Order: sequence, then C-alpha cells, then structure tokens
Amino acid sequence: MNKFVRAAAAVAAMTVLAVCGAAAQTFTKPIRVIVPYPAGDVADTIGRLLAPKLKDALGQAIVIDNRPGASGLLGLQSALSGEHDGHTFVLGQMGSMAVAPIINKQPFDVRAEFVPVAMTYTNYMLLVANPALPAKTFPELLAYSKAHPGKLKLATNGEGGFPHLAMELLRERSGLDFMHVPYKGSGQPVTDVIAGHVDITIAGFSSMYPQVQTGRLVPIALTGKARTTNAPTIPTLGESVRGYEALGWFGFFAPKNTPVASINAFNAAVNAALKMPDIQQRAEALGLDTSAGTPAQFGAVWNEDYDKWSKLIRTLKLDAK
Repeated sequence: MNKFVRAAAAVAAMTVLAVCGAAAQTFTKPIRVIVPYPAGDVADTIGRLLAPKLKDALGQAIVIDNRPGASGLLGLQSALSGEHDGHTFVLGQMGSMAVAPIINKQPFDVRAEFVPVAMTYTNYMLLVANPALPAKTFPELLAYSKAHPGKLKLATNGEGGFPHLAMELLRERSGLDFMHVPYKGSGQPVTDVIAGHVDITIAGFSSMYPQVQTGRLVPIALTGKARTTNAPTIPTLGESVRGYEALGWFGFFAPKNTPVASINAFNAAVNAALKMPDIQQRAEALGLDTSAGTPAQFGAVWNEDYDKWSKLIRTLKLDAK
C-alpha cells in the first residue's frame, strides 16, 4: 500500500468515526434500503457494495430489500407504505426517478413524495457499431445517416428506455437519422449488431467495452461529460455535438417527512464510504464515477434531469402510450 492510499484510508477512517458519533443517537434499529430492481442489477450491486460500510458508520444493520417490478414503482410504493421514521431509504436511479414516473403515469408525484438523500455514482453509455459499417466516428456516422435516410438501424433495449431516450436527444441535437428497432431486453441488441442484423446500439460502457476490446464492435462515442480513463481514446458525443450529455445516476432517497437528522447522518455515511480506497477501486471496475455531495446538490441534478427528460418524453408522445 503506497503512502497516498494509506493517507486516503486514514482520512476515510477518521470520517467514519465522526459519522458514527452523530449516527449513534439517530438510528435505533436496522435500516431498510429498498432496491426497486432485482438482485444482480447495477443498483443492487451498489447497495450491497456500500452496505457493510454504512453498517459500520451508522451502527445498525443495513437490510437490502429487493422490490422489483413496474419500472421501480413497486419499490417506491413499498417505501411510502412504511413508517417515515428515518429508517427507510430507497436506492433509486435516473430511470426509476426521472423517466419511468413520466412514461408510466405513476399514481403519485415522485418529487412530492420523496426527498434526495445522497448521490452515489454516475455512469455513461457507449454508442457502438458493427465493424462493417463505413462510419467509425460520430461525424462519419452523422454524414452516413444523412446520405442514407432511413437506412441506419439502431437497436435498443426498448422504447422509452434510457438508451432510446439518449439517442432521441442526440437526434434532436444533431440531426442524426436512424430507424429505431426496440428489443425486449439488453442482450439481444448487442448480439444482433455483432451479427450485422442492425447497425448500431447503445448501452452501459462496462457491458459494451469487452466487445470493443475483442474487435467485435467499433466504439463511436461516450455519452458522458468527459472521456473515461478506462478508454481515453474514445471521444464523447459532446465533442461533436455541443452541450450533449446523457448520464445515468444512482442515489439514495427517502420518503417525505423523514427526519432531517436521519437524512444528514445517512448522507455523511454514504459520502465517507465513497471515499474509501477499496470502494473506489470496485466502482471503477464497474465503470462508475463517484459523485458524492449534499442532499441539495443531488436534488438539483434530479430536478434538472426530470425536467430535461420529461420534455423529450412528451415531445415524443411516449407518455401517451
């Protein structure tokens, strides 16, 4: 362990001790973290990664409660039906908190019923193409699509999903022309692009990059703010399309009327865990970027994305289906 890692570990340890003191009087029973997705999902992985650190900091067991179904709605309803005593949190993601509520017309206003607690990570997607496609960069892809209207076939994991919305935003901002081919699930689009049945697809970087490394897919661009250290030669779409960004994020929420002391203590524990070297190494391996901050900062991101994607969803009339 080098001196920089030792120093980071020491700072993280001191932060945890400070959090423990504040949390001892705040949490008096096991803390329930509802994950509105099945075991093995990225959100579930994040919850189980952080749970041991949160247990140490908050002095209570962290119970991960998977409640998948209805694009996150079942998990959110479960949180609202319990006691709002500061011991229930939801590990949500951008899709369940800023896309699904609009498309699915949920029976409650998610922004009125939940409050932001702590952002954990952001992640980005990678736009890839079949190697036989003449276009190898986004400017080339854009030119190809305009020269062959209606020919470029885009495969995604379904209409109204985040990959589809990210590409519709790209169409709006750049004029990229494509025919959307929705699938039920994320595995088959990749298989069909590799086989040449469709031309391009978009999904999480960590799931796509291994296929890029083997040469089975050609990387076009990332949807994040900046290039990733994992693949610094792959450009971002924002380098070609001014202001374009499509980031996913994960974070903890709580039902409204949750005590402020619980929110602040939980936020501090999450932020301390995110700084720990072993957690940082695992997150990097998963293709996640650490995004610690205050509840207010997380709330600003949530509101901005909710408004951004709801506008696009309504323009596409996906909320009417």
